[in-house]
Amino acid sequence: MEGKSPDEVSVLERQVIDFLGYQWAPILTNFLHIIVVILGLFGTIQFRPRYVTGYAAWLVMWMTWNVFIICFYLEVGDLSRDSDLVLTFNLSMHRSWWMENGPGCRVTPISPPPSWAPEDHRYISISGCLMDFQFIEVAHSSLQILLALMGFIYACYVVKLISEEEDSFDFIGGFDSYGYQGPQKTSHLQLQPMYM
Repeated sequence: MEGKSPDEVSVLERQVIDFLGYQWAPILTNFLHIIVVILGLFGTIQFRPRYVTGYAAWLVMWMTWNVFIICFYLEVGDLSRDSDLVLTFNLSMHRSWWMENGPGCRVTPISPPPSWAPEDHRYISISGCLMDFQFIEVAHSSLQILLALMGFIYACYVVKLISEEEDSFDFIGGFDSYGYQGPQKTSHLQLQPMYM
């Protein structure tokens, strides 16, 4: 994928997985991140320090979001990954796509489903997973934090370079370190205010 940053490729992959799991909060956050990454790349290419600074500020929030995701899946404090409200806005009963589709996972439907199970959902048993889904989600978020940290360092470096370049800019045959004196007017005409 020529022209794509590793961060953009990684977040696009994550966006697809979150769409498959109907997790609406991560979908919206990933979408916003994709837009900000594009603006950050544009700011870098066009030498716009405000865009790059905005990108760096967003990366701090992005890292915070990913720390929250890690804490959510590891059930730190009062967080519970069984809560429907947090990642799906209570719109669906879906969970991480990796729960059923992780490496080595075997899904077997259970019939008859328990009486408390909704009729429009299947009741399944998952076994044989080489890695539990929550650890895959934690690995994804950890990768995002690592990429965001590298992006933040890069953004700070680019802003520093752009700022230094703006400060040291020299017009051809123009400004030098001895001070600039503009061309002197040689006209003998004196302008007078006009009253109407």
